[in-house]
Amino acid sequence: MKRTVYPRNRTGVPAELRDSDQGGMTVTDKRKLDAHRAMWTNRGQARPSFADEPGPGQESVWDYPRPPAVVPDDRLVEVRAGKLEIARTRRAVRILETASPPTFYIPREDVDMEHLYPAAGGSMCEWKGMASYFDVGRRLRKVARAAWSYEQPFEEMQAIAGHISFYPGRLECFVDGQRVRPQDGGFYGGWVTDEIVGPWKGSAGTGGW
Repeated sequence: MKRTVYPRNRTGVPAELRDSDQGGMTVTDKRKLDAHRAMWTNRGQARPSFADEPGPGQESVWDYPRPPAVVPDDRLVEVRAGKLEIARTRRAVRILETASPPTFYIPREDVDMEHLYPAAGGSMCEWKGMASYFDVGRRLRKVARAAWSYEQPFEEMQAIAGHISFYPGRLECFVDGQRVRPQDGGFYGGWVTDEIVGPWKGSAGTGGW
């Protein structure tokens, strides 16, 4: 089957990190960022021998590029916490990265921010930048760290600035009415639907994929 070719972002250090007095990033930090980006050997240019073959209308996570692609998606995306609707949009953006199911990012305007509460802590992605987290739900029945956002992503990921993504293992997420399944492992936030074939990283022993 012919492989889909996805758009590729450049791999250089983002503009805001090129000078040591910008972005709070030292020269050593920038070298660490470059080194972390360079460690990945799978970059979507060839499927490994163990990859599943996609059928008609399906996508292989091994065809997704690294650095990740940013792809608009006009399907109906919904997020709920029980009976409480948290988000509804046809303006989602998918992030497609080698070996992972897509993550869907929803514009803030299509999220009921009244039910998102800033949570402590954050995490660093070598491609997107620093993530901040949110508890989600009603004030007395919140789901801890069920959503995240990149408020100031790296230059090549500006399309998701301020957008919100949600963990499908902690909330009920849907794409065109199909219930999304969570990516294995609990840390990564990929959205697994019937159109996606793997295997994908997340479970023990797959961290280097």
